[in-house]
Amino acid sequence: MGRRIDDSSADRHLTKIRGIYYYRRRVPGNIGTLDSRSPIIKQSLQTMDLVVARSKRDLLEKADGELWAALIMGGDKDEARAKYDAAVKRVEALGFTFHTAREIASEPLDKILKRIETILAPSAPVMQAAAVLGTVDAPKVTINQAFKIYRTQIAADQLRDKSEAQRRKWVQQKQSAVNYFVELNEDKHIDEITRADALNVYNFWLKRIAPDKGEATHTATAGNRILSDLKILYGRYFTHNGERNRENPFADLGFIEKKRSRPPFSATWIKDSILKKGALAGLNDEARGVVLAMIETGARPSEICNLRPEHIHANDKLPYIEVTAIEDGEGKREIKTESSKRIIPLVGIAVEVFKKHGGGFPRYRHKETHMSNTLNKFFKNNGLFPTDKHKIYSFRHAFEDRMKEAGLDAELRRSLMGHTIDRPNYGEGGSLEWRHTELQKIALPFDASIV
Repeated sequence: MGRRIDDSSADRHLTKIRGIYYYRRRVPGNIGTLDSRSPIIKQSLQTMDLVVARSKRDLLEKADGELWAALIMGGDKDEARAKYDAAVKRVEALGFTFHTAREIASEPLDKILKRIETILAPSAPVMQAAAVLGTVDAPKVTINQAFKIYRTQIAADQLRDKSEAQRRKWVQQKQSAVNYFVELNEDKHIDEITRADALNVYNFWLKRIAPDKGEATHTATAGNRILSDLKILYGRYFTHNGERNRENPFADLGFIEKKRSRPPFSATWIKDSILKKGALAGLNDEARGVVLAMIETGARPSEICNLRPEHIHANDKLPYIEVTAIEDGEGKREIKTESSKRIIPLVGIAVEVFKKHGGGFPRYRHKETHMSNTLNKFFKNNGLFPTDKHKIYSFRHAFEDRMKEAGLDAELRRSLMGHTIDRPNYGEGGSLEWRHTELQKIALPFDASIV
């Protein structure tokens, strides 16, 4: 009798019957009759070697996953895609890589003979033979369709740990690049995109970044983001389909970016204008709390408004907050970089803020853009920016400057800012007590009633 191996183990979907390994897998319920092998796939791997069985299982597992994804898409529009994907993945499961008939003709003789030998087997299905010999035509995929494949298959792992708001922002940004391309060139088949098409996008942005006459309406950063997203989409799509070395029409297109730095608030301005009683009274409690927390933590606005209660330790002997990713549940959220994970001691008015807001700032959770817009508008309307170049983010630059002026250790400064430290990390960056003592050096005087 066969022994079924735990699906969660390294030997998932493997069953051993009389010494021979089989690939055994249940067809998902939502596939149903779309897969004729339903409800259970059972296929001999024709080996008694576990290592070989695992390798064959991996190919079949991937092939079925891709096939089911194609079947779910359904409809006449995707029929060619499903047929092609099924052919490609079935061939890969046999140990071949899919090529067109012309490409197969240029393969070494021994590989061609191996393909022919495979389809001569009496049990070889017609579709398998067509796929092995390269007579299944690759369907035409537009750049919009390619982006859908990129989003749902190729880059799906990038979206896994993002919050809903972060995923939405990611998709909107990439879709915007595709939309610009389509507006300038039409929704072309991705394999027909030329350098001239890419230059259409480049020249469109060039006129806005460096016009012959008049002022620029957009920054180099904006144009580079669009060109970069298109280059990545094109490159990763064809790499995913086995064409790693395909020439990318968007390669080497971009604009020189001038380094811009937001000016910091001076400590005097913060004390006399922002911490002045009544200056922030027009803000709601949570928005005011975010501003005051930024002053003495230097944290990014998005980091503060997404803190959870378990990350706030305002009543400890040495109060602090934790900036970290949230990996589970509906509230999951990734952070900017690994170095952004950090503990920030609380000093000055930040202690009072987090005692009052021990549960965080739920009004602005996953709404950091709305929060920043609210604060920037309030500061502008109430004369709280020293110049028109100052933004809410200027608090972060002010925090860094205040640490420098107080003589805090360079690595401590980088750690508290969430910046990368350019050396191997051998410790935890000093005790919490030491960091707390150091940060006390920059704490500003305050009136607790303004919190």
